[in-house]
Amino acid sequence: MKNLLFILLLTSQFFFAQSGFEKGNDLYQKGKYELAIKEYESILAGKKESAELYFNLGNCYYKLNKVAPAIYNYEKALVLNPDDAEITNNLKFAQKLQIDEIKVVPTVGFSKMIQDFTSVFHYNTWAWIAVGFSVLFLGFFVGYYFSQTTLSKRIFFIAMFVLLLFLLISVSAGISEKNDFENDKPAIVFAAVIEIKSEPQKSSNTIFSLHEGTKVFVLETLNNWRKIQLTDGTEGWIEKTAIKEVK
Repeated sequence: MKNLLFILLLTSQFFFAQSGFEKGNDLYQKGKYELAIKEYESILAGKKESAELYFNLGNCYYKLNKVAPAIYNYEKALVLNPDDAEITNNLKFAQKLQIDEIKVVPTVGFSKMIQDFTSVFHYNTWAWIAVGFSVLFLGFFVGYYFSQTTLSKRIFFIAMFVLLLFLLISVSAGISEKNDFENDKPAIVFAAVIEIKSEPQKSSNTIFSLHEGTKVFVLETLNNWRKIQLTDGTEGWIEKTAIKEVK
């Protein structure tokens, strides 16, 4: 009986979420963006999320010229679906509404080469690639074990060695990409304008100011302060209430 009630509860939540999503889409098509936002956010309040939901929220806020919420929701959508070209494209349009123009300092050297390689796939994809190589390795091991000739054994052995190498590379790439994902803590400035301090206290010197919609990266946490870094490498302290962390 408990299992039946649980299934009914999940089913009702699913249909409620679908209903809210469809209502939001309908309101968006009619240009009622604020009402659409309420429908979409009611789904989030029910602990339901998806890349499509955040994408649609971003579109609503973009239509209302609300820079920070638009960029924030596009960034949330990209976390769930990092390879979606449409989300990336709309994010670029939203970023054009920003006041701050922060340069991006590119990574160079060997670390850039490693980062470019591991970022080709999501860490979950790397995991599945490793599973594929594992299965192939097992198949070639069976072939090696039951081979009757020296030549075939040699071929299977070399193939096993190559597959083992690819397996180790894919596992290492997946671990590296997962570490990068977990250590990467982006946030969006929601305050209209906020002063960045040299120390985590209001009385400290102001280094520079940021405006809404600017993307920062959280490095440290201290009470109600966050140490942030910009894409150009500049660092400073910002009040927690001025930003909203993406993940």
